[in-house]
Amino acid sequence: MRANRLLGANLVENNLVRIEDLEKANERLFQILEDGTDRDASLLKILVDDLQVLTEENILSFLVDERGVGIIDLEDIEMGDDLRVDIKSDICWATWTVPFDREEDFHYVATCYYMSDAVRQFWEKELGGSVVWFATTMKSLTRMLEWVENERLSLASAPVAT
Repeated sequence: MRANRLLGANLVENNLVRIEDLEKANERLFQILEDGTDRDASLLKILVDDLQVLTEENILSFLVDERGVGIIDLEDIEMGDDLRVDIKSDICWATWTVPFDREEDFHYVATCYYMSDAVRQFWEKELGGSVVWFATTMKSLTRMLEWVENERLSLASAPVAT
């Protein structure tokens, strides 16, 4: 919830959405949470897909132009086995963020929620070391997390060699 609140506040503050649209999106978010569908409990998803008052292109352009954040398509990334095993997908879904690479003390992280200070603070604390942030689309992040989850299922159901 905190990640969504801070994202919404920053979107309004930076004139990417109107306060009226944010209020509608928050109402929809509370409905989704009451229904118990956590994966759909995303303010960004509501603003982009349901209300169509914001585009990911606008956010990505803002992040590149105003914040100097790079953009990444996770479809082009081959995640190492160690990260794939360590990823807590429920936290990734809740924050719309995924660490996708690590080199020594540097963690490479892609997020749809860069504009939420709570998300960045959480992951910087969780990962320790230095974090290199990239923005990505919801579609790209969804594909990556679904791939990670499918890989885990495949490994769990694979016959054990004896």
